Amino acid sequence: MKLLVLDGNSLVNRAYFGIKLLTTKDGRYTNAIFGFQNILLNLLSAHHPDAVAIAWDEKAPTFRHTAYDGYKATRHGMPQELAEQMPVLKQLLTDLGFVQVSKPGWEADDILGTLAAANEAAGGTTLLATGDRDSLQLVDDATTVLLATNRETLPMDPAAIQEKYGVAPPQLIEVKSLMGDASDNIPGVPGIGEKTALALVQKFGSLQGVYEHLDDKAIKPKQREKLEANKELAELSHMLGTIRKDAPIETAPEHYCRTAGDPAAAAQLLAELEMHKLTARWGLDESPAAVAASAETLPEVQPDLLPLAPEGRYDLAQNKDGSWYAVQGDSVFLLDNDRLPSLLDAAGVQLRVFDAKPLYHIALEHDGVGAAIVFDGKLAAYLLNPSASDYQAGQLAAEYAAAPAFACAAAPDAGALSALLDVLSTKLDEQGGHDLLATMELPLARVLADMERIGFAVDAEGIRQFGDSLRAELNGILQNIYAEVGYEFNLNSPKQLGEALFDKLGLPPRKKTARGYSTDAETLESLRAYSPAVDDILKYRTYSKLLSTYVEGLLKALGPDGRIHSTFIQTEARTGRISSTEPNLQNIPIRTELGSRLRGYFVAAPGETLVDADYSQIELRILAHITGDEAMQQAFLSGADIHRATAAKIYHIPESDVTHELRTSAKAINFGIMYGKGAFSLGKDLGISVKEADTFLKTYLNTFPKVDGYMQNCIEHAKEKGYVETLFGRRRPLPELASSNFQVRSSGERMARNTPIQGTAADIIKLAMVHVWQRLRDEKLQARLLLQVHDELIVEAPENEVEQVKRILKEEMEQVVSYSVPLTAEVGTGKTWLEAH
Repeated sequence: MKLLVLDGNSLVNRAYFGIKLLTTKDGRYTNAIFGFQNILLNLLSAHHPDAVAIAWDEKAPTFRHTAYDGYKATRHGMPQELAEQMPVLKQLLTDLGFVQVSKPGWEADDILGTLAAANEAAGGTTLLATGDRDSLQLVDDATTVLLATNRETLPMDPAAIQEKYGVAPPQLIEVKSLMGDASDNIPGVPGIGEKTALALVQKFGSLQGVYEHLDDKAIKPKQREKLEANKELAELSHMLGTIRKDAPIETAPEHYCRTAGDPAAAAQLLAELEMHKLTARWGLDESPAAVAASAETLPEVQPDLLPLAPEGRYDLAQNKDGSWYAVQGDSVFLLDNDRLPSLLDAAGVQLRVFDAKPLYHIALEHDGVGAAIVFDGKLAAYLLNPSASDYQAGQLAAEYAAAPAFACAAAPDAGALSALLDVLSTKLDEQGGHDLLATMELPLARVLADMERIGFAVDAEGIRQFGDSLRAELNGILQNIYAEVGYEFNLNSPKQLGEALFDKLGLPPRKKTARGYSTDAETLESLRAYSPAVDDILKYRTYSKLLSTYVEGLLKALGPDGRIHSTFIQTEARTGRISSTEPNLQNIPIRTELGSRLRGYFVAAPGETLVDADYSQIELRILAHITGDEAMQQAFLSGADIHRATAAKIYHIPESDVTHELRTSAKAINFGIMYGKGAFSLGKDLGISVKEADTFLKTYLNTFPKVDGYMQNCIEHAKEKGYVETLFGRRRPLPELASSNFQVRSSGERMARNTPIQGTAADIIKLAMVHVWQRLRDEKLQARLLLQVHDELIVEAPENEVEQVKRILKEEMEQVVSYSVPLTAEVGTGKTWLEAH
């Protein structure tokens, strides 16, 4: 029998420290649970064992602690974030059918040794999965250690150990008894290190052999003195470091065959932990009907066609095959292409839906607006938990324990749909987020559907010609690089590029990764002065991305109507921002002259003009309002250049004396403050020392004291509540603030400072989109909202409507909220996006 034994403690520690902190929407830590499952699943997939045992340490002292008070005395306790996950992980493993084993007074290592010996005696082979090298002593012809390292899992058999250490596996005990083990606080012989210990064991075979040959000339006089003085410590270390093979546990390999477990309980627990992809990897069905069916028999409902004159409230959702269904009470209706469009705007009907945007698409294509839609469960789920990676009805029903009332083969999630929408609505009410859904997110879904439907016209031939010129430029740059380096190589291979820069050209390497020299953008930027090849490499990367991502990507996305129809995602960014994909129009470059040229190929249709409106310094204006800092507010109210005014106040000079450099520094800190940057990051941005940046930062905060007070209050309130809010009440949970890890906690503090500002800016632009879209319709204009990029809105308007559209954009964007500092929008026009912005 092939037996796989996992050293649970060492592997769960690797999972916990190897994966960033993950939490559920209610703040439960999950990264160790997630990582351990991945390790286990990968081991099962790679090795197909007949039985699996998962060994754990117990909290009780072991016989080693009894023999030596100092054993493992220097180890830190388990982090609280990990300790909270352990009982949940063990319950999950039980539900998945795995046998777990532990014994008070014994360590997991001893369980590994006992099971390996017993299985070998029964004629089987054993795989020991661990991150602890102590287990290497157990390796023999029937036992292999699968050693988890930071980079990979190494199979260690006798030959591998002999090659790496020059000794047989059991001799590793003898080596440890001499050199000790700092991690376990095993003393060894003071002054004898690994190199000396290996050499002594290689020559004399064992600890006993070393002491039997103390007079041998191979042992240096000082080594002899240390060995003679510390024989008892060496023998104690030998006992402490020897893994026992007689732990009083069940040793029959068959005992550790995986059982059926409780699949429904495992699926439910994984759903609560929001680990939906792992549910699929375990082959579990987390659909509400499947989970409920394990406990009770659900009535089967046969679907019908929707009545021709529907009335009342219906709950709508979409099957995985794209078909739509409606639920009313215990009835399920399938919606064909004739009934669905009319239902969306039917009088006397209210629709609670899961994912409104595709329904708005249908309504708009049939000259409706989806007026019957009153609630969207997907958007509610996003508002409740903006950190989730996915929002699907079946998964959410399991996650929120929305019990199905019936089963329906034609619509597997239908039985739990109404219960899910009920619980999401209730929780949103408890959080105070219903107004945000009703006035912003739900109307915005309609606006985004219309923008996707309309698309943005492009000059396809111009893009093709731009691509041809880029290819020619790229070829020239590539030849320059080859000439500078002296040979041809694959520029897209980090390994080959590293060899060219650091081995051939001799540039000073900045950092190394697991795969060799780092050649990331930061490294290359720091090497510009050393070789002209570096400039060309950076240029090559810029041009390559322009060509592949934008030129080729845009042409590939071009629709039959000559327009690009991007998909706008409302449920991705944790700050509330809208994102764009296929293609991502929000990432069209603007910072470089070459990149911004791409905007010149986004054009107005014949006889129309693009009207572009962009908020001016919206985040700084929100900062001034939210902090109540009078000095900052006055700078905006007077119409001053905020960065110039900031520099003048910091340096106590007239604004007329502010140089370009001083204004640039003030601008960097104005934005740096919002993004939670400290002296190190600010110094890097400005090219000054950390000490200078720290002084600059302190001067700034002294000049604007309410900004500093606000930033501190943000963190304190977030720690108290567990989340931060925008001015519109959008919440972002920040479990990072409770972490014992300094870096994780610091990251949470940065998010606590910048999310209220960034999130409020995102909310304002979203609300402005809703108002602009509605105003264009109310005034019966042909003009259409095409695109939102960060703080910018673009409308395509017939020539005779341009002035009216300019006025609408300016009015709606500037008057969408009333703050102590007014919002201002700059409006431009043009035949291309480049001209209009």
